[in-house]
Amino acid sequence: MKKLNRLNRVPMPQLILWWAIRASLLGFSIYGILHGSTTQFLMGLFAIAFSHMWDMWQLFGGRSFITKVGYFSQTLLNIFIFFGVIIGYVINTKTNFEHIDLVEHFMAGVVASYFAYDFAIVFQGKSRHLSPALASMFALCFSVFLMVAWEFYEFTMDRLYGYTLQKSTIIGESGLVDTMVDLILGCSGSLIGMFFVAFSKNGLIGRHRKVVRAQVKEQSARDKAEEIAYQESHSDE
Repeated sequence: MKKLNRLNRVPMPQLILWWAIRASLLGFSIYGILHGSTTQFLMGLFAIAFSHMWDMWQLFGGRSFITKVGYFSQTLLNIFIFFGVIIGYVINTKTNFEHIDLVEHFMAGVVASYFAYDFAIVFQGKSRHLSPALASMFALCFSVFLMVAWEFYEFTMDRLYGYTLQKSTIIGESGLVDTMVDLILGCSGSLIGMFFVAFSKNGLIGRHRKVVRAQVKEQSARDKAEEIAYQESHSDE
């Protein structure tokens, strides 16, 4: 367990960022309840809970898959939560800008694809190496699936509870246009996020790219040696 905790220790700069975002969300929530906005209060509380997802899964120790997923996914999620809850809410209520949700859909695609890449590696397991191409394809498909699932949610809420999340009208194509623009931006974010995570995980970009590239080459050499040994062992049969 001690070894696991050392491996999953979050660097101090990112940990400070996590707690700064959580503190701002708490302030946002308190401000809402003091000014009679129950919605803002509950929004802040739920956001704080989501900002602790990586921490909470650590309670299960080595039995949880999340211990194998990098903490940077939580950092991206926290930034997305801060932007969506605080900045998005303020812009929607205090200004006339109506398109902040477009930025949020794009950011959601980036965050989802980054998490999904690590998720694919976890699914494959330690004993088998997953090629970057397959991990990237899974990341893209998983992220796009989430974008589509969110539009299903908006459609369902509009039909069951009379919301206007998709800006649908009886006549006109405003609802269709809103849905398609959201999907296009979300999928664009997924595509960019896929390339970003694939390049960073394989040492093509990033501050530690030389170290990562060396690790990737070492892993590739081991995989090739194992494949050769497997072929030789079966050629004698």
